[in-house]
Amino acid sequence: MRRLAAPALGLALLLGGCAPDPFTDTPGSPRPQARPEAASAAQSQAELRRARAERNRAANAVARQASASPSQASQSQRDYYAAAERRLVAQGRLRRDRTPLDAPIDAEILTRNFIDIALRDEYSQTDGGLVSQSRAAPLRRWQGPVRMQLEFGASTDMAARPAWRSEVADFAGRLSDATRHPVSLTAEGGNFTILVLTEDERRAIGPRLAQLVPGIPAQDVSIMTDLPAAISCAVFAYSQGAAADYARAVAVIRAELPPLLRTSCIHEELAQGMGLANDSPGARPSIFNDDEEFALLTRHDELLLRILYDPRLRPGMSEAEAAPIVRRIATELLGENA
Repeated sequence: MRRLAAPALGLALLLGGCAPDPFTDTPGSPRPQARPEAASAAQSQAELRRARAERNRAANAVARQASASPSQASQSQRDYYAAAERRLVAQGRLRRDRTPLDAPIDAEILTRNFIDIALRDEYSQTDGGLVSQSRAAPLRRWQGPVRMQLEFGASTDMAARPAWRSEVADFAGRLSDATRHPVSLTAEGGNFTILVLTEDERRAIGPRLAQLVPGIPAQDVSIMTDLPAAISCAVFAYSQGAAADYARAVAVIRAELPPLLRTSCIHEELAQGMGLANDSPGARPSIFNDDEEFALLTRHDELLLRILYDPRLRPGMSEAEAAPIVRRIATELLGENA
């Protein structure tokens, strides 16, 4: 989760073309008539296009109205995050360099950070709810293809959605390259849903979450619907039963975020949803660190993803089982002598 602290503390803590007519007129010969079935099919297609256009016009009208007169809560969020982004950039945070010269890494650093990020949970379950408390966890990742799917609240203008899809599709490709595991954006049938919601839409998302993740814990629904302003985005990934491999994930990204924080949320939550579940104060250069120094996935983070999906590791491994293998892989990736 990407967290924002109180302002005094800064941020402590994602048509087809037309074919030529196959019929040509010849003198004295009547032009062939379309078959009734073909005419009926063409009429049906025209009706579908008209219905789709009507739905898009209606959705755009709703989005324009919501954008023109956002609720007080949503407007407050928009102002809060815009100010937070400006403050962070002014402080030299939210850096966008992929391989910073002032943060060199070696195999030991990479191994330590992998253990802290992939083999720890960021939150612990207690009688009082979910608390920020790191604890040991088994290695978890996806075994099957990851199919990311975007869902927007009604307030997101139809014209703005292609840019979201393009950005998520590009980042999915980057995740696939880093992990060498199939990751892509799909229009339907996804198993990793990314919800783009305003403050009011997110508070009402409970029923949809229950559809996306049958049997989702009530506490998880509560966390997502009651997300405090200090948290700008979040992701939850789920396994089937006691399995250690993921079967479904849901990310929530606030629609009120300004451009750089939005992209930062996309990078962090989608990468965390791949299995790098924890944040570590010692991880650098990394987006998996709540100090917000880096906004975008770094080479260090790409190497963590490569290690996570290396076939020598397997879901369910403990730290004791995984650590020596992780160290060997890190050494190979950085070209160091074992």
